[in-house]
Amino acid sequence: MSGEVLLRGVELHPRQGPVDCRIRRGVVAELGRRLRPRSDEFVARCDGGALLPGLADHHIHLAAMAAQRASLDVSALSREALESSIAQAVAGEDGWVRAVGYDDVVHGDLDRTVLDSWNRVLPVRVQHRSGALWLVNSPGLERLGALSAAHDGIERDTAGRPTGRLWRADAWLREVVGGRPPSLRAVGTRLAALGVTHVADATPDGGAAGVVQAAVRRAELPQRVMVMAAGSDPPPHPRLSVGPLKLVVADHALPDVDDLVGRIRRAHADGRPVAVHCVTRTALALTVAALDRAGGLDGDRVEHCAVADRAAADELAARRIRVVTQPTLVALRGDDYWERVDPGDRADLWRYAGLLRAGVRVAASSDAPYGDPDPWACLRAASERLTPSGRVLGADERIPAEVALRGMLSPLDDPGGLARRVAVGRPADLVLLDRPLREALRAPDADHVRATFIEGRIVHGAQYLG
Repeated sequence: MSGEVLLRGVELHPRQGPVDCRIRRGVVAELGRRLRPRSDEFVARCDGGALLPGLADHHIHLAAMAAQRASLDVSALSREALESSIAQAVAGEDGWVRAVGYDDVVHGDLDRTVLDSWNRVLPVRVQHRSGALWLVNSPGLERLGALSAAHDGIERDTAGRPTGRLWRADAWLREVVGGRPPSLRAVGTRLAALGVTHVADATPDGGAAGVVQAAVRRAELPQRVMVMAAGSDPPPHPRLSVGPLKLVVADHALPDVDDLVGRIRRAHADGRPVAVHCVTRTALALTVAALDRAGGLDGDRVEHCAVADRAAADELAARRIRVVTQPTLVALRGDDYWERVDPGDRADLWRYAGLLRAGVRVAASSDAPYGDPDPWACLRAASERLTPSGRVLGADERIPAEVALRGMLSPLDDPGGLARRVAVGRPADLVLLDRPLREALRAPDADHVRATFIEGRIVHGAQYLG
């Protein structure tokens, strides 16, 4: 539904009474009490439901979300069930068996030899739950031409033979496998139903960024999208923008510090801050050292920051480096983190409140499809910090849901900055809840989303406004 809309009786501020909101030509045109309806506008009774700026996901992988829908999800399977599923799998349109959600602790080590013993008829590729690693069987390696390929991520044994492990090779895989890019329409629809209107696509792969930009232009994705890949030019579309340059400090192969400094300097020379993927304590220290040598630029940020002690938090704050974190990973994998990390790191896992106390700007995000794309689940996770077993992981790192919400309302280019507001003249990128905000935050749930607007168009919930 598009056109002109009058929302009657919305809550803008918990301490004030309901007001009406008029949306015209894609912006909030008027706010006031008992606005007179016009003949050309659709009038919706909102019964005191909160009206918020649309939510932002500051770190998401849109193309990977679409690809996951066409993949075999093995995350809940035992090793025996994984073996059976791979053995009996049917190839997709591209001729491959594609599986996601592999966990090395649950499923054991995989390589070409293991996969060959399960299925040596079809080409098979299995993605690690982190998204950083693919495991490929012999038919798959042959189809990829991996024996003679020059990609740095192709792991080889001492004889130079590919082991089947491909590190950070998504762009190369996409180029070699070819085929038609997956549609992102279902991804956009799902995010709209969750109240998400703004997303930062954190994929460093320029090919994936091109798929995303094309999806926006084709109106498959209604959201406003900020791309972070290398080589991104300012796209001529009102819902597309270019953000900081995504750099990966990979834990399996830490970069040379001089090389990292050079990449940061080149990004800054082009006017782009950097968004550096850091998971371990070592990766964070290397990143801070490289930024010190390269010189900082407003907007520089660290993605994940999964392990950071108090001293590291102070260093981030002193350098005005933002952090984009993922609370739902605690809810999904907190017990695994507790068991797998060095005991000395447990107190420093997935900080949130501690970073805020140090003065770091922090915003929550999903890291979907590797994390949960539901922002309401993220609010619960940030405030509870409960692992799947019910353990509280870092009680001192819990934050109120309304604090996490403010991060989701911050601009894409300023995560953790001042929250966007519903105000006259601002874009009508809005989410309408079915109840007041305080009530919604007591038990955050996506079912509270009644309607979502982007550029004044109702992209979710038109049936609930009649």
